Amino acid sequence: MTNAPVPAGHIRLKRAYEPAEPGDGVRILVDRLWPRGVSKARAALDEWMKDIAPSTGLRQWFGHDPARWAEFQRRYRAELRGQTDALDLIRALARDGMVTLVYSAHDEQHNDAVVLRNLLYDEA
Repeated sequence: MTNAPVPAGHIRLKRAYEPAEPGDGVRILVDRLWPRGVSKARAALDEWMKDIAPSTGLRQWFGHDPARWAEFQRRYRAELRGQTDALDLIRALARDGMVTLVYSAHDEQHNDAVVLRNLLYDEA
């Protein structure tokens, strides 16, 4: 795959509890666990990439504690080094159009989708 950068604004983040919209483009769930109380129809996903989500151990250690955010980012980026095929696929999709990374965390600033989006832009 090409190493061309992902165009700015082509990767969006959206909570699984928000309604899908036509402008979302390709919707990819990036959580290891299915969002509680969300039906498959309502989620309107194109892909569920469980393996790109943080490991169970890392997710449990982080516990969405903002005080652990910097270390969580470092550890999660290290885990993502082994996911080159999935990262390349998301980048390719984002080069062609909009990609929405769907997540279930309540905290919109401190979650795995934020780290993933930043990495996709940083390492294109």
